[in-house]
Amino acid sequence: MGDLLHLTGTVVVDDHTELPEAWVADGRIALRRPAGAEHATTITGFVLPGLVDVHCHIGLGADGAVTVEDALLQGKADRDAGTLLVRDAGSPMDNRWVQDRVDMPRLVRAGHHLARPKRYLRHYGLELDDVHRLPEAVAEQARFGDGWVKIVADWIDRSAGADADLAPLWPADVLADAIAAAHDNGARVTAHTFAHEAIDPLLDAGIDGIEHGTGMDADHIAEAARRGIPVTPTLLQVGRFADIADQAGTKYPVYAERMRRMHARRHTQVRAFHEAGVPLLMGSDAGGTIGHGSLPAELAEVVRAGVPTADVVAAASWRGRQVLGVPGIEEGASADVVVYDADPRTDVSVLARPAAVVLRGRRY
Repeated sequence: MGDLLHLTGTVVVDDHTELPEAWVADGRIALRRPAGAEHATTITGFVLPGLVDVHCHIGLGADGAVTVEDALLQGKADRDAGTLLVRDAGSPMDNRWVQDRVDMPRLVRAGHHLARPKRYLRHYGLELDDVHRLPEAVAEQARFGDGWVKIVADWIDRSAGADADLAPLWPADVLADAIAAAHDNGARVTAHTFAHEAIDPLLDAGIDGIEHGTGMDADHIAEAARRGIPVTPTLLQVGRFADIADQAGTKYPVYAERMRRMHARRHTQVRAFHEAGVPLLMGSDAGGTIGHGSLPAELAEVVRAGVPTADVVAAASWRGRQVLGVPGIEEGASADVVVYDADPRTDVSVLARPAAVVLRGRRY
């Protein structure tokens, strides 16, 4: 049933709309005074549509799938940080059960990562022995997921020994057929990519989204902006590249040097995305090596890169919801909002301190 709440102060609907008040009744947003309003609990502050983490992995731990109990802790950590909508960007766990839990963030699933043996992190995804199986596997994941498929476009190829470096996983023609298969099944494809060499084949194949995108050059950035292809920078993850390079050490010196270069330019590149007009989405890459509940830290890092705070907050709230097709603050929408004591559009640090979290009409 949810709580009866009166939201007052500044209710931020989108880039252009603010309201002085809204209500939560029967788990839904009401923009007009509902019956019984005199009994409502008032919450005052800056009210935003619940935050959106488009690159998060509920059910994934450092060594692969986690237990249901641990996945619950992951999702609740995200919820308590204000993340009320998650696009799960690949999980080894069948986490459809999350969608039946009223106390967990809303979940839009991308199914399982699609990769190749020894060309991604072990136990993280489905590994295809035959690259030509990719279109079939993408079609399967399109039917299994919620309108998104996640493919691993590049990874280190250790078979080259000391010359090992990032390299694409899939032939260009196979990649194009795979993305077409997703589209034929009503799904979009987003791709994990670090390498410059993977970007042209992805763009040529009609990719719908880019995760990390650390190898994109100025021409790639301009093309993504022209087509409106969203990029999720995952700066917390890219911030680990120097450590990853140190781990590669003298065994894989070519790879290590590339990772250090991408780490050094990470802020400049994200600023270039924004200045070129690339749609930015916000994702913590929580799961595996990054803890859940980290989206506010990710947003602070994107601001540190030079993206205006107001744009970062919009991308992490109403704009992200628009991309995923999930309503924010509108009449009859699920009451999924976060309240802050100050305006996070002018101070990103405010996002780390939500005053109230309301999910499906229930305050946490």
